Amino acid sequence: MRENGCIFCKIIAGEIPSQTIYEDDQFKVILDVAPATKGHALILPKDHYANLYELPEEKAVDAIKLAKRMMAVMTDKLKCDGFNLVQNNGEVAGQTVFHFHMHLIPRYKNDGEILKYIAGNPSQKELGEIKKIITE
Repeated sequence: MRENGCIFCKIIAGEIPSQTIYEDDQFKVILDVAPATKGHALILPKDHYANLYELPEEKAVDAIKLAKRMMAVMTDKLKCDGFNLVQNNGEVAGQTVFHFHMHLIPRYKNDGEILKYIAGNPSQKELGEIKKIITE
């Protein structure tokens, strides 16, 4: 399953060159061309799904298993000090390519990369109201 015009579908098809660090029947893992840190890679399913909402559950499980394996290998080979696993859904959440993908971002002491959010300070009452909305 492929989407015309999708840059990741073109990379998977070999129409656009990439630095592939892993590939199997379901996934291709490539180095990001605009890396946050040394070794920043992307896990791409070979079938096109716009985001996590569309990704079948069994593929999501396989993607996280692959992420875990890749993080172990990359930590050993790159000697990084930590790892961020990032997955965005929707433009407002920072998704710029609408083909499901996961960022594997090796972290190094003093790498200067900042991945953060501004923490809110809701009351217990507000948290309880949100819980009620979600769970009812």
